[in-house]
Amino acid sequence: MPMALTRADRERITDSRHKVQLVTHILKDVDPRKIPHFEAIEDCLEDADKSLAKALRPSAPDDAPDPSSAPKR
Repeated sequence: MPMALTRADRERITDSRHKVQLVTHILKDVDPRKIPHFEAIEDCLEDADKSLAKALRPSAPDDAPDPSSAPKR
C-alpha cells in the first residue's frame, strides 16, 4: 500500500499534472506531421496525466475501476 502524500508531494504532483495538461493543450495547435511519433507522445501525455491524477486520489484498491475511463454521458 502506498504511503500517504505530504502536502508538498501533492503540490508537486498537482503542478506536474498542470504542466502535462498544458503541453497536451499546446500540441493540439501543432501539425502532427511535423513531430515524429506525435501520436505516441500524445498517448504518453495522456497516460502521465491519468497516473498523476490517480496518485492524488485517496487510496483505493488497485483493482478499483478508474472513474476517468467511465463512459461519458
